[in-house]
Amino acid sequence: MTSMETILEQWFAEAIESYPRLTAQFLAAECDAFRNPVGHTLREGMAVLLQEILGEMRVSEISPALDSIVRIRAVQDFKPSEAVGFIFLLRSILLGSNPPRPAMLEARIDQLMLMAFDHYMDCREDIARVRANEAKRKVRARPALNRN
Repeated sequence: MTSMETILEQWFAEAIESYPRLTAQFLAAECDAFRNPVGHTLREGMAVLLQEILGEMRVSEISPALDSIVRIRAVQDFKPSEAVGFIFLLRSILLGSNPPRPAMLEARIDQLMLMAFDHYMDCREDIARVRANEAKRKVRARPALNRN
């Protein structure tokens, strides 16, 4: 396993600790993308994020990967800090290994956290909009009361 794969596996393992024990075990053990779409999305997205933090920090690569993870976590039973907090887990993993240019890595992790929060808020606004539209639809679909 390369150093990057080791970091990714540690990050993934720490991130899924935010789930209930049995769910975390399933997310870690099941590798099939169709049986475990959440685990697959987390692994794939986190791999892209790690590659970009250590590489070029291309928003065009980061944004879709971050969005796929945050969309899942925004609809799950997480507080906002828990939904995006998986990013800060990377700080101790990367900085604990005495990397070159730690200030640059810290700044990139902070930048990624801010992007994640923006994605989280967009998702929550989408959810609120869907709920409001559903409520309006139910009100319009309700039969008129007989006023006699």
